[in-house]
Amino acid sequence: MRETQQRCPWCGTDPLYVHYHDTVWGRPEYDDQALFEKLCLDGQQAGLSWLTILRKHDTYRAAYANFDPNQIARFTEQDQARLLTDPGIIRNRLKVQSIIRNARAYLALQEQGMRFSEFLWQFVEHRPRQNHWRSTDDVPVTTPEAEAMSKALKKAGFNFVGPTIVYAFMQATGMVNDHLVSCKAHQECRELSL
Repeated sequence: MRETQQRCPWCGTDPLYVHYHDTVWGRPEYDDQALFEKLCLDGQQAGLSWLTILRKHDTYRAAYANFDPNQIARFTEQDQARLLTDPGIIRNRLKVQSIIRNARAYLALQEQGMRFSEFLWQFVEHRPRQNHWRSTDDVPVTTPEAEAMSKALKKAGFNFVGPTIVYAFMQATGMVNDHLVSCKAHQECRELSL
């Protein structure tokens, strides 16, 4: 008798990670500001584990005005100095500056009449891709769509948006359903995309 797995193995047993896997990862997200927040946080992950960022999520929200791009875009040198002393976030100058830069790029897209959600979801033709991976070894770290999105984001002024970061973002925001087929969330996410 084949034993079925209930979750993707990457989330392990940490309650915070399990909750994230079960309720957030892979669920289609279309809200502009939520997508902006997630893209910024994925950039903060570079070189670190996602669990590290997840544990700091609330302090990131407090430090960055609940990820309101209008407020972040007005951050001054003094705000940057304050952020670099905040133990609740990753205190890396380039990462601190990247969220401010990304807020300005986000607003520039808006000024061009482009909704952030529309801009991002166009790379999957506005419909979540349904993958059918059987093993974590099958799941790619990037795809041509992620490479195209990364290139477009960089051209629009965003940073910390390389193809690998962008693909992780696409997985997390449900643009692709990369839950393993043996995971209970695979079918849940598939149904959300119908």
